[in-house]
Amino acid sequence: MDIRERTRLDAYFAHVAREFTMPEPPPSAVLVTPLLPEHPPFVRAVGAVSRLRAVLPGPDPADGLAHREVERAFAVDELARDRLADPDTAVTYLEARAAGERVVLLDAGGRFAPSLDALCERFSGTVLGVVESTGGGHDRYAARTALPCPVVSVARSPLREPENYLAGHSMVSSAEDLLRGRGDTPHGIRALLLGFGGPGGHAARLLRGRGVRVTVHDADPVGRTRALAQGFGVVEDRDRALGAAGLVLCSTGAHRLGGEEAAGLRNGTLVALLSAPEGGQGPYAPPEGYARYGAARHITRYERAGHHFYVLDASGVTAAPRGARARRFRTLVQAEAIAGLRALARDGLEPALHEVPAADRAGIAGVWLYHFGDR
Repeated sequence: MDIRERTRLDAYFAHVAREFTMPEPPPSAVLVTPLLPEHPPFVRAVGAVSRLRAVLPGPDPADGLAHREVERAFAVDELARDRLADPDTAVTYLEARAAGERVVLLDAGGRFAPSLDALCERFSGTVLGVVESTGGGHDRYAARTALPCPVVSVARSPLREPENYLAGHSMVSSAEDLLRGRGDTPHGIRALLLGFGGPGGHAARLLRGRGVRVTVHDADPVGRTRALAQGFGVVEDRDRALGAAGLVLCSTGAHRLGGEEAAGLRNGTLVALLSAPEGGQGPYAPPEGYARYGAARHITRYERAGHHFYVLDASGVTAAPRGARARRFRTLVQAEAIAGLRALARDGLEPALHEVPAADRAGIAGVWLYHFGDR
């Protein structure tokens, strides 16, 4: 990373930390976050406003230099798939890191959701609440009939829109590269979008502008209404729509394709996952008998006699726009997670799903514009 860009990130997060000072004594925190080259300033900011007891890298593979930088200042623990899902293991882990303390869990992907009741009931300290930063994690907490503590979600924040746009744009560019590589063009192709939230809506609008015929399937009536209002066709029969599509976009981890559905795809269909599903699983479970081949960067070809399809890797899609501009926009939601941490530290929220106050989002946008806007 360019040293000037790193300096700006450091200055921005130091400013955010000053804006969101915590009540005394500050809470402890456990942070689930990727450790990519641009992430150490965010981790340090969390450590500046809280007693950061542990960092759990995930879901993307950690960058070696970033991992070592964070590890010099904070405990970094392995994030095994089932480590936090098992209640006994999760309670034991939190006791080892923050016994008797007031703790905020900064989550990504709903990792603490399966064990949250046990953590709130059996932990020797107090779980003040959870800050969730991903769409899949938001869905896991929102699906519960009751929550044992407050959960502040930044996954649906307006501050995520710039990042969603870039992720959708990256997916569309990758799909176009694959199509052109086999002598095809996007114009006239049928696309099926599973879930109209997150980057999916942006990708759908970009594809439509390229002459792609986009249809939407969404289990949420609100999503279907939004799609219709923006001029997209909506289908209820997902299986039939899958068989007619040449491009399938899975907008959230909840829309994971099963093995038999993958077997029913048309020859040459491209499946793209726009956000990582729960547990780090892939966008589908291919039927037995398929061989795998690397077709292009972030793209895998699955093939058996008489049938093949392509998969655009989830982490590759969302990680593709790694330039300075993309990094800057991601910091908006990271700052909002710190605002959520402060909201929980004040210890006045009911056990329910919450958003960061609009005034805090406006303040974050102002700080961001000061450091990264044109001036």
